[in-house]
Amino acid sequence: MRFATMPNGTPDGRLHLVSRDNSRCTPCQTVATLQEALDAWDGLQGDLQREYDALNAGGGVPFDGTTALAPLPRAWQWLDGSVYESHGELLQAVFGLEPLEKTGRPLMYQGLSDRFQAPCEETKLPSEDDGIDFEGEFGVICKATPMGTKARAKDRIALVVQINDWSLRKLGPIEMKTGFGWIQAKPICSMAPVAVTPDELGEAWRDARVDLPLNVSWNGEKFGTPNGYEMAFGFDDLVAHAAYSRDLPAGTVIGSGTVSNTNFREVGSACIAERRGIEALDEGEAKTPFMSFGDNVRMECVAADGSPVFGAIAQKVVKA
Repeated sequence: MRFATMPNGTPDGRLHLVSRDNSRCTPCQTVATLQEALDAWDGLQGDLQREYDALNAGGGVPFDGTTALAPLPRAWQWLDGSVYESHGELLQAVFGLEPLEKTGRPLMYQGLSDRFQAPCEETKLPSEDDGIDFEGEFGVICKATPMGTKARAKDRIALVVQINDWSLRKLGPIEMKTGFGWIQAKPICSMAPVAVTPDELGEAWRDARVDLPLNVSWNGEKFGTPNGYEMAFGFDDLVAHAAYSRDLPAGTVIGSGTVSNTNFREVGSACIAERRGIEALDEGEAKTPFMSFGDNVRMECVAADGSPVFGAIAQKVVKA
């Protein structure tokens, strides 16, 4: 099934089902918001599936993802991982950091979750001097997950999403040195307009990973097409890690961290900092600047047959 949230003047919007080709949508009759659906997810599957099948059989109205809100406009928790090892190694190069000891544990932090930006919403930030960067990621939205869930963590994943995790790179190292978490370095994130159940990905949902490229362009120029599969830990591992000492409420969003591949010189990157890391390795210094006000970033994942999956994130960064 595929879901989107359309604006209706409330913070949580109105939940819609979206057709398999992302061309049509219809208001969900079973529940009004995605959070309501997630709160009773297993018990609602039959009703939601019947609505989805009816939409795909015909009907609905044209779906315009550029007018949608984030599928889950606000969440109880946003937990972001960093599980692409090539990304971490490149950022260590660009920031001059010592290599992290490999402990067998995924990296994860808790970020801002009171609101996720709409996919085409302008991003307002305070200063170009902060090192404005986009970060293309995949993510999952969980059903209620009890503390200690491990063996069946994959079963707690309700939906898969695509995320732009904005970062202010020049503030990151400053906050990391305090020994506490990021606050200023991590502003609001955005989500692509459509959230999909894992079965919608077919064979591309492999080992609790999205085995598809994420196509990223900056100011209309191709920036990178890294594939989502190369995670050192799958989303099931991230769910289990997050739930070790806490219950995860329905609607918890967990991100992969910036999608990155070991053949980054061929496929490019999903963030500017990583390209700067490649330049530091190959040319002795980082040359690509971070974003300026007025710049645009676009991110979209498509299936192997060229059909749409999550729809596109297309955002401009502007001065707050």
